[in-house]
Amino acid sequence: MTGRPWLSIILAAGLGTRMKSAMPKVLHSVAGRPMVAHAAAAAVEAGAERLALVIGPEFPNTESAAASLRDLGRRLGFFVQAERLGTAHAVLAAREAVAGFQGDAVIQYGDTPLLRGGTLNRLRAALDGGADLAVLGFEAADSFGYGRLVLDESGGLAAIREEKDATPAERAIRLCNSGVMAWRAERMLPILDAIRNANAKGEYYLTDAVEIARSRGITVAVVTCPEEEVLGVNDRAQLAVAERVMQQRLRLAAMQNGATLIAPETVTLAFDTRLGRDVIIEPNVFFGPGVVVEDNVHIKANCHLEQAHVHAGAIVGPFARLRPGTEIGPDVRIGNFVEVKQATIEAGSKVNHLAYIGDARVGPDANIGAGTIVCNYDGFNKHFTEIGAGAFVGSNSALVAPVKIGDGAYIGTGSVVTRDIEANALALERSELKQMPGWAARFRARHGK
Repeated sequence: MTGRPWLSIILAAGLGTRMKSAMPKVLHSVAGRPMVAHAAAAAVEAGAERLALVIGPEFPNTESAAASLRDLGRRLGFFVQAERLGTAHAVLAAREAVAGFQGDAVIQYGDTPLLRGGTLNRLRAALDGGADLAVLGFEAADSFGYGRLVLDESGGLAAIREEKDATPAERAIRLCNSGVMAWRAERMLPILDAIRNANAKGEYYLTDAVEIARSRGITVAVVTCPEEEVLGVNDRAQLAVAERVMQQRLRLAAMQNGATLIAPETVTLAFDTRLGRDVIIEPNVFFGPGVVVEDNVHIKANCHLEQAHVHAGAIVGPFARLRPGTEIGPDVRIGNFVEVKQATIEAGSKVNHLAYIGDARVGPDANIGAGTIVCNYDGFNKHFTEIGAGAFVGSNSALVAPVKIGDGAYIGTGSVVTRDIEANALALERSELKQMPGWAARFRARHGK
């Protein structure tokens, strides 16, 4: 691959009316990441130095997109297509990014989240092979509705023929247009400026660029890829298809890298889920974005994790929920129906049953009994709880934050702790137990029992 720099122009101004959504189509997520961010990530993976995002005027604001794109580490520019007058018109909205750019320009789509970086590199390689324009095509299982790629006798691309304009022979062609194109940047603007809108919709179609280029002696090549890579998402059903394909990719990658997914089809991963070696994931586990699971962790069935870090050797679940800001230390045990949020559970500690730990630190080798809750919210503010190393919190206890439980302290079952407990102390908070002999028998007698 040449060392020429390249620019990715991502078209993301479509209204997406079939999504039936107030949100721009390209901001709908696949595997926890907006579709447009997947498109941009593929470009970055393939080595793009610059990204130009063409958006519509309804886009909530550039920050909403930039938030998902900022971490890609590339120069990002936003360009507004004020009127929707076709795909060529959309590309020309980014004229400023292209003008004077010395390198290659690749046109992508913000609603095509499955395209791989390697495919973009193969497309650019056609420019190294002598073409000035390369079009990405695919063999369609059902070509109806797609533009057909009409080849000349030498295998070069002669034209892109839309379904409604195609002859019967051209409609029989299964090689179809994805819309993705790679250009020698210096060739692109003169061709796009020559496109006219003499059609029923009065729009400027990018597909017309091929015949204009050929008429000017410009070499046009075709590169192919699997059909699923260029799936465009136009409605919720297609969004679900894209999600399914992405999940299959993520699960396969996880297993190839040393994780065991017992029932992979039931596990949902995010685009950035990191699973270590010899991790075991049982059925029906959901990973939201931002989860890191280190080596030798066992995630039992029916758990939900997001923005959490699980260190080596921990066991989580079943039916546990790790919410944002959770840090599970080495060899920790998090059991059934335990919820942890914005809290650190340090090495060797156990939170095994029916507990809530929020805005807290649990020191190493502590034990949190069943039914224990950290009362961290007063209706206005969150408060912090610290539980020391080796502390034992008895079942059904309530720790009213802010409070500190000292190292080695013991909290008796059923206590409500509202003050700091010193190290190695026993804390009990219970009403006195009273017995009234014979009361139950007398009560039943009064009711004829």
